[in-house]
Amino acid sequence: MESMKKRVAVIMQRRPMDNRWQSEIWEAVGVLADYDAPGEARVIVEQAGATQWLYPGFEMVLHRSESEGYYHNVSTQEPRVFVMWRMEQERAVPQFVTVSYDEASRWMDGGEQVDSVAMPAAVFAWVGEFVEKNYRPEPRKRIKPQSFLSPKDRARG
Repeated sequence: MESMKKRVAVIMQRRPMDNRWQSEIWEAVGVLADYDAPGEARVIVEQAGATQWLYPGFEMVLHRSESEGYYHNVSTQEPRVFVMWRMEQERAVPQFVTVSYDEASRWMDGGEQVDSVAMPAAVFAWVGEFVEKNYRPEPRKRIKPQSFLSPKDRARG
């Protein structure tokens, strides 16, 4: 089992701000598991305090090489889905979705905007199954004994 895929949709939210430097704030607020309906991004909630956009069509792919990052995520108290997004024509547009701590960290280290949202139960079960089948902790490196040294030389080292 090299990789597994799951289709999801991302919900982005825009809220107005009473701030002289910034008039609004964008953030990812949710991920819908197993969302495979076609379509373009569209407004799903529009009210005075917030507007939410649904972005369908994202594919989360689990790779064996990221197993440790998935393990760290599903073994926490609050597993997360990470959404990397960019501003495009005055709207926050998701670019990628991952459940790997390591991949999300690389995105942030690269200066990307990344939000985390609660991991849906169906995604948790899917990632957990992948981790059980594919994650093997790295064996600890054993320090070789210095038995070839005399006892007085070992004490100095």
